Amino acid sequence: MKYLKIIILIVSVLLAAVILFFAYATIFPASPLQTTTYSSENATYEVEYSSPFKKDRLIFGSESEGALVPFGKYWRTGANAATTFSASEDITFGGESLHAGKYSLYTIPGKEKWTIALNSVNDTFFAIAEADQDEDVLRISSESIKMFESVEQFSIDFSADSLNTYLNLKWDTTLISIPLK
Repeated sequence: MKYLKIIILIVSVLLAAVILFFAYATIFPASPLQTTTYSSENATYEVEYSSPFKKDRLIFGSESEGALVPFGKYWRTGANAATTFSASEDITFGGESLHAGKYSLYTIPGKEKWTIALNSVNDTFFAIAEADQDEDVLRISSESIKMFESVEQFSIDFSADSLNTYLNLKWDTTLISIPLK
């Protein structure tokens, strides 16, 4: 009976520790959930993503260099849950037609060009495994632009000029800018 009480106490302490860990990780995530929205006269765009920090790591580069996001490899474009992109109206995304809706956004970084894909499966929480490419609704290629200043926390935002709205992915010294119409 004495050993049973000790076992129950140990299991209770371990269960409490696990619950506290998950509560802490939910309240104070290492890669906070971000939402960015842009509205024009034609459409409203929204991106929801988790935003990791650089923390003195090599972000983009070769696998042999130990890059966090290796060139030529699938990246869920953020951390934790799959990044989602939604458009309220039919648009062109990087020059390709896209129907209104919500999509998961993933990328395959390259040194000079990136592949950006929108996938119809958009409810994947821990999107660690590569997305099913048969579910891609479009794929585009975008030039990788070198920035002068380093960005510590991965960010996605929108910008606009007189011709286009742009979806911008920024991290470390890399900028990917995708025209939307």
